[in-house]
Amino acid sequence: MSRFGAAILAPLGPRITEEERRLFARSNPFGFILFARNLETPDQIRALTAELRDAVGRDAPVFIDQEGGRVQRLRPPLARDWAPPLDFAGAHGDVAAKALYLRYRIIAAELRSYGIDGNCAPTLDVARPGTHAILRDRCLGNGVTEVTERGRAVAQAHFDGGVLPVMKHMPGHGLAQLDSHLALPRISEAPDVLMGTDFAVFRAFADLPLGMSAHLVFEAFDPANPATVSPRMIELIRAELGFRGFLMTDDISMEALSGSVPERGAAAMAAGCDCVLHCNGDYEEMAPLMEEVGEMSAESHVRAVAALTARRDPGEVDIEALTAKLEALGSGRAG
Repeated sequence: MSRFGAAILAPLGPRITEEERRLFARSNPFGFILFARNLETPDQIRALTAELRDAVGRDAPVFIDQEGGRVQRLRPPLARDWAPPLDFAGAHGDVAAKALYLRYRIIAAELRSYGIDGNCAPTLDVARPGTHAILRDRCLGNGVTEVTERGRAVAQAHFDGGVLPVMKHMPGHGLAQLDSHLALPRISEAPDVLMGTDFAVFRAFADLPLGMSAHLVFEAFDPANPATVSPRMIELIRAELGFRGFLMTDDISMEALSGSVPERGAAAMAAGCDCVLHCNGDYEEMAPLMEEVGEMSAESHVRAVAALTARRDPGEVDIEALTAKLEALGSGRAG
């Protein structure tokens, strides 16, 4: 088997163009990711996911960001609406983990019905009062114990639903007070604080097959480089947090990173990421990016194949029964 191209790419519209098809065929990206601009009707989405896989000639993973709340690409009538994860968890109190399992098991079933089999969730960042609003309500909790318990339920729901979970943002984004889509957050906390909180959550999930890096600087470890392009931080994720799974970048187009998109991609690969995530569908960025990053390393390809083997056939699921259980939790009728 030839190695996968070292990227996850996004088409620009609801159907792939001939230009995109040729790029995908020759660069063989590991997988694809979809956004609201790609999603119109059930039949159209199924046709698009089939087209993407046909372009690379294999059962490539198709990802999405379907957290619920603000970050939810599929919305009614294509999928049900959800409260932001932090609000939803808070509303369910002591049964938050059970409720989150049911919520994401329903989400997984919706995704699979369209041919989508990867979701960029759970968000395992620990929320603080000062966490930037772009992230805070996407978190699962305010402390290590509750984020760990809830995150495990979210991950299991995805596996049970035949969808690969992608934990984010490694090694922890909760202290960021800037929006990394627009600027570069810098974290000044001491190593022991980070190891005992933000990093500790991701250490507890080192067994998961897929993770996403964070675009922020941890000054105590590497004051010069965001984690995504920092060899020191990628080494920390691997050696000190124990993650042996497949590590993708956060969107390489985000303005927390400097340089051109191909330069950012090259820096991430040199730092030790397994592949680059490119989300805006801009062909004029995608083509030179793929020229720059090329194929995965042999080690990254092994991790990619291992991640794909974690996909499961979920079988039949009774959505009405799951919904009834979730409603019962919300009303206090079930524990």
